[in-house]
Amino acid sequence: MRSFRARLVTRVVHIWFALSRAMTFGVRAACFDEDGRIFLVRHSYVPGWHMPGGGVERGQTAADALARELQEEGNLAIIGTPQLLAIYFNPRTSKRDHVAFYRCLVRQTAPKKPDAEIVETGFFPLDALPEGTTAATRRRIDELAGKCQQEELW
Repeated sequence: MRSFRARLVTRVVHIWFALSRAMTFGVRAACFDEDGRIFLVRHSYVPGWHMPGGGVERGQTAADALARELQEEGNLAIIGTPQLLAIYFNPRTSKRDHVAFYRCLVRQTAPKKPDAEIVETGFFPLDALPEGTTAATRRRIDELAGKCQQEELW
C-alpha cells in the first residue's frame, strides 16, 4: 500500500506535468551488472525498491533520458546498447503516464552516496531481492525471466 505522502507527492508532480506537458513519458531499466545482479534504488519520497528511471524531458530522446537517469540515480554507465522491451501504460500514476522499459548491462563508476532523492541503492541477485521490492518491479523481473506473460499496465 502506498503511503499518503507518496500519493501526495506523485499527485503534485503529475498536476505540474499536466499543466506543462500533454503527456508524461518516462523510462525505467532492468540494469544488470556482469555478475547478473539487478540494480535497484530506494527513493526518499515513495516506499519500496524500484528499478532506476525517471522522466523524459522536452527535446530529449528516451535513450538520452535513460543514460541521464541511470547516472543520476546510481552512477551507472551503460555498456553497449539498451534493449527496449516494452512501453507500459501507468494508470496508477495518472491517466496520461507511459513508461519505456529497457534492459541493459551497466557498470557502476562509483558508489552512489545517499542524497535528497535516492536514499539507498544496490545490486541484488534475482533470487535475493530486498524486502520491500515493489510489486511492479517484481512483475517486470518475472516477465524478463519468462515466468509470466508481459502486461500492458505498469
